[in-house]
Amino acid sequence: MTDATTPRFRLGFLTHVQGRGDDLARTYRNAQDLFVVADELGFDVGWVAQHHVPLGGGGLSSPWTFLAHAAARTTRIRLGTAITVLPLEDPVRLAEDVATVDTLSGGRVELGVGSGASPAEYAAFGRDVTRKRELTTESLDLLRRALAGEEVRTPDFRVQPAPGDFTDRIWQGVFSAEGAAHAASGGSNLLLNRAAYGYDAPTDEVQRPWADAYLDAWDRPRRPRIGLSRFVFPAKDRRTALAHIRDDVHQAALRMAGNGAFPAGLDADDALRRFHAFHGHPDEIVAAFGKERVLPVATDLITQFNPAVPDHDAAVRALELIATEVAPALGWKPAPRPVPTGA
Repeated sequence: MTDATTPRFRLGFLTHVQGRGDDLARTYRNAQDLFVVADELGFDVGWVAQHHVPLGGGGLSSPWTFLAHAAARTTRIRLGTAITVLPLEDPVRLAEDVATVDTLSGGRVELGVGSGASPAEYAAFGRDVTRKRELTTESLDLLRRALAGEEVRTPDFRVQPAPGDFTDRIWQGVFSAEGAAHAASGGSNLLLNRAAYGYDAPTDEVQRPWADAYLDAWDRPRRPRIGLSRFVFPAKDRRTALAHIRDDVHQAALRMAGNGAFPAGLDADDALRRFHAFHGHPDEIVAAFGKERVLPVATDLITQFNPAVPDHDAAVRALELIATEVAPALGWKPAPRPVPTGA
């Protein structure tokens, strides 16, 4: 139940940990700094995406190591993956990493998993990409049992440290109504991508039936949760925003046309539309979100800049504008900061 003082949704940001050039140490430091900034601004959740095959300018192969460091540098923001590529992980070993970061962070972990899509990644880990859905289902079942503190694989073996309650903290990324219903049947929260690949219709038109299928299939006593990822880049005006994102988004769309995700020959404006990009002055973004079909049923709005790679100062400024102008106009309120002990 909500009232006028209850936020409509939790606010998150997602980074794919990309930079420019080969200085990955700087790229990683900048991404860590974004977590600190987001923590100070009141963002509810910070998410990272896992990529084993390098992206242009980086990519993060080891998200739980990264999040352990972020846990030490922040005080309240929740820490999640969107997603961990589950079939390429040993689920028991993953549960140990998740439980460790959750313990170090004071119970702030959100675990998003999915099947991934890269044949090269599957080949590198000796897994059959044609079995990715089956492998995801099998691994998720074992991961759930490990995080529930059950014996796994052999008598008397349980994950340590003892995991907290992950009943409502496991998320699945899906790309169809059938996948959404399957996630609901297992009790997972739903993660929806920033763009619907392989479709001509606008992303929110494609994804709203997926969200509805998820809600229709939900049969648990707790509230279903839907995380909506969207490309959001506010600036002082549309021209400034485009200067930071236009070329990167266009080049990403052209690359993705190579694997059939987008049509060939897109121009920059088409690319921005295909990525369902919200960009420009905060007022323009708020107005555009007023027409977004999935946001009304979302419990989490997850903002991201990818596939654009804005310079660090511009990324920080964009986070500030999201937290102070865009999200509040959409009904979000930052959670109160905890009062220091002894204050």
